[in-house]
Amino acid sequence: MNSAEYFIRHKVTSWMLALLLLLGGGISFLGLGQLEDPEFTIKEAMIITAYPGASAMQVEEEVTFPLENVVQQLPYVDSVRSISSPGLSQITVEMKSIYGGDALRQIWDELRRKVNDYQPNLPPGVASPMIKDDFGDVFGVLLAVTGDGYQYEELADYADFLRRELVLVPGVGKVEQAGRQREEVQIEISRIKLNSLGISLDNLYSLLATQNVVSNAGYARVGSEYIRISPTGEFTNIRELEDLIISEPGRNELISLGDVAKVKRGYAEVPSNLVSFDNQPALHLGISFASGVNVVDVGAAVEQKLIELEYARPIGMEVSQLYNQPQEVAKSVNSFLYNLAAAVGIVILVLLVFMGLRSGLLIGLILLLTILGTFIFMKLFAIDLQRISLGALIIALGMLVDNAIVVTEGVLINMKRGLDRLESASLTVRHTQLPLLGATVIAVIAFAPIGLSQDATGEFAGSLFYVLLISLLLSWVTAITLTPFFCSVFFKEVETSPDDGEVDPYKGGIFTAYRWLLDLCMRARWATMGVVLIALVVAVVGFGSVKQVFFPASTTPMFLVDYWRAQGTDIRNTAADTGEIEAWLLADERVEYAATTTGKGAMRFMLTYGPEKSYAAYGQLLVRTKDTEAIDSLLIDLDAHLREQYSHAQFKLKRLEIGPSTNAKIEVRVSGPEPDTLRVLASEVQAVLRDDPLAANIRHDWRERNKIIRPQFLEAQARRVGVSKQDLDAMLQMNFSGKTIGLYRDGAELMPIIARTPDAERLNIDNLPDLKVWSPVYQSYIPVEQVVGSFEVQWEDSLIMRRDRKRTITVLADPDPLTQEPASALLSRVRPQIDAITLPPGYSLEWGGEYESARDAQAPLLAAMPIGFLSMFVITVLLFNALRKSLAIWATVPLAITGVTLGLLVLDLPFGFMALLGFLSLSGMLLKNGIVLLDQINLALASGQDPYRAVFESSVSRVRPVCMAAITTILGMIPLLFDDFFASMAVVITFGLGVATVLTLIVVPVLYVMMYRIGYRKLAEIETE
Repeated sequence: MNSAEYFIRHKVTSWMLALLLLLGGGISFLGLGQLEDPEFTIKEAMIITAYPGASAMQVEEEVTFPLENVVQQLPYVDSVRSISSPGLSQITVEMKSIYGGDALRQIWDELRRKVNDYQPNLPPGVASPMIKDDFGDVFGVLLAVTGDGYQYEELADYADFLRRELVLVPGVGKVEQAGRQREEVQIEISRIKLNSLGISLDNLYSLLATQNVVSNAGYARVGSEYIRISPTGEFTNIRELEDLIISEPGRNELISLGDVAKVKRGYAEVPSNLVSFDNQPALHLGISFASGVNVVDVGAAVEQKLIELEYARPIGMEVSQLYNQPQEVAKSVNSFLYNLAAAVGIVILVLLVFMGLRSGLLIGLILLLTILGTFIFMKLFAIDLQRISLGALIIALGMLVDNAIVVTEGVLINMKRGLDRLESASLTVRHTQLPLLGATVIAVIAFAPIGLSQDATGEFAGSLFYVLLISLLLSWVTAITLTPFFCSVFFKEVETSPDDGEVDPYKGGIFTAYRWLLDLCMRARWATMGVVLIALVVAVVGFGSVKQVFFPASTTPMFLVDYWRAQGTDIRNTAADTGEIEAWLLADERVEYAATTTGKGAMRFMLTYGPEKSYAAYGQLLVRTKDTEAIDSLLIDLDAHLREQYSHAQFKLKRLEIGPSTNAKIEVRVSGPEPDTLRVLASEVQAVLRDDPLAANIRHDWRERNKIIRPQFLEAQARRVGVSKQDLDAMLQMNFSGKTIGLYRDGAELMPIIARTPDAERLNIDNLPDLKVWSPVYQSYIPVEQVVGSFEVQWEDSLIMRRDRKRTITVLADPDPLTQEPASALLSRVRPQIDAITLPPGYSLEWGGEYESARDAQAPLLAAMPIGFLSMFVITVLLFNALRKSLAIWATVPLAITGVTLGLLVLDLPFGFMALLGFLSLSGMLLKNGIVLLDQINLALASGQDPYRAVFESSVSRVRPVCMAAITTILGMIPLLFDDFFASMAVVITFGLGVATVLTLIVVPVLYVMMYRIGYRKLAEIETE
């Protein structure tokens, strides 16, 4: 008793299994986690170290270089990149892609220990290194808090309230703010009054630094008690600071701080990050989700919480959405359900037309049960619904019906030959179960290199393999269990009389036409193969004209504008420019909303968004349009506006990406020791790129050199008056940007105390010689000219980039975003010229950008593919125990490229990662059809038929199942042709399968008779036998 017979005889078991799949699948689907992208750990950490007052060169040599050496000792490190700028070192450490999220926690701890152990060796004045290992957190909900007419502190208070409340929502991981300004106590000290009163700034600084500290005054025993002693003198509010006595000890007059200075509470004069929303000052709130949650449900809970908190929202203050991942995920899932319903409907409709009402309903039901059963196992193995797993289900749609079609077709044919339902089902399953299993396993193995990859590709796209493994194996199980059962339920017994003889089930116009075509190709077999080979050569040549794009742009109606002013620009000027651009955009009716962030990139609101590091001259606009179609026309208008109005700046327009994020599509990295030589080589690379009319956004990451004012310190004169270089630095700092002299404690908050001159007395750069510095020798202020010979202006590198411990300048460029030019085409044009640039000894050049990310992602796939294809070939050989039969099937796989090339060129679509997945899927379908056909030939030969007749009639018997599988798959892919993400994959499968069907039904039989040297027989002879 095989599985078909068992399930037909045990009806209760069969109905229970069907009900289990139906109800269990529905319940599991509702309980699945839903995400935009797969859970993926960005394996990067940042080491941020402040070195106030140091130049970029000093930061590089004294902080960045030794810390890089320490980090490089870890065996887990893949690459180390660093940015050394005046007063700040930013080191980005990327770990090898083979380490997953669990291992990274231990790696980050070890990194911390290494850096902390080295900290005592850093120069004096270097702050403690800060290690950020949550650099890769994705804030799926990005909110903006605005309030017309409200002060910044009122916005900050309300944002703090929201943060405390939202973090309590179940499923929320963390809530962070962006655009928060540093609050500080500002003491505006009058230079004129200090000069006239002869008060030393050093004494003032030491008083403020020591007055407001927590110190231990000890305990006293009083009788049986032990009582703590705590003197007064701490500041309880900033007004008490003004009462601080600052006159010299022993002097008669008592001078308070309020006599010479104004004390107030405020925000940093030069902010590090400014954000806005709809051209209003704002604070951004980013909400990240806990692991394994349904983000749609958590998003709904966050929205409900915001509604509950409406009572606390001040009138006129608004909370707006910048990005809402739950809504995007809900759209993706709904789109999948639509595609699924459309595909099932198309399958049923096609089968109704070609195989009758009952067959169509039966196979449609099996398809639905298989997909629902897949949801059960996805729930068991904690595979979430996200971009990759949904893609796997859509790929599987075309393959899931194949097994059921083959079994249903076999049952129908056997019933027409006079067998009853039980015998027909049992015979069909007995003959087809092993070939179908082998073909299914081969189709699954085609995707194994992706799923079993141990690096980032496997982590990101691993769910693709596992979903296909589950769904395809489940489709085989349902094909040999529930499909025969439902055949016995749906089909009636065919009444035949002994006088009818054997009924020919392959009558009709389609079969007659196929017989004629197959006969022609069998007769002219060499000519047939010649035509096929010519088509293959043309397709391979034509494939060179297919655009290569690793991942398509996102369909989310958003785009970004990166904006750079000259290096060294004040952040407030950069913010003013981005504000003007934001206002221009908001005046356009195509724009729904716009936001800006100046000083650094926005919080990472989607996995593939890479936030820019901290630069005062950098700003970014996040723009959402009312629909995706409006983006292209708006980009053209915006590009023209920026070129006309902001010619002094650089800008880059870019759509949101689905695949790996890079700084630019084209990156050329030049490494070497000397900054001047690196800049010269970079200019040569830029010259080549500028000569290409379709290259845009050409720049390099070292940016422009900065001006620096160098007061020439006179050591001998300064020594005579008791002035040190540190005294001069402190005086200059206080007179211009303000000097941090202590901390003010306000409850749980610690605020820096900043000493500076009032706005009315603050000198501009032209009055530098008018400054005065305190002389301990004369106990008075003396003109700065006595200790400074002159003030010179010099140039310095304000950004020094390093990669893997070598100075590296990166030239960046993109194809013009207003054209459809792919990065691969631009790269192919400029690469020979750039590679031909002569490099001095000790310098090297390498390519990054999309080329590198695509190469790194595809390398493990290409390395594992030979093993995968070898395994598939071995299974084919084991199925038939014959090498030539296996070769006949496998020879057709490369021929499928003819359909792939045709489809991509006709519809002008690129070949990328999704198209590669489509080709793997196509290979599996092609091999499955070939295996089923050769298995039928083996059965015919085993029954004693003439070899030529066996090949011919077996091919005819496979016409309907092969064509049905192809037509249902092709038509089921139609809804995906209108989805930008899946379009290229759908075209590869649609056109490729159309050609593959011809290959299976024509080329495989022709190759078979050629390999086994079977002579030709006329069609009339076969039909009369």
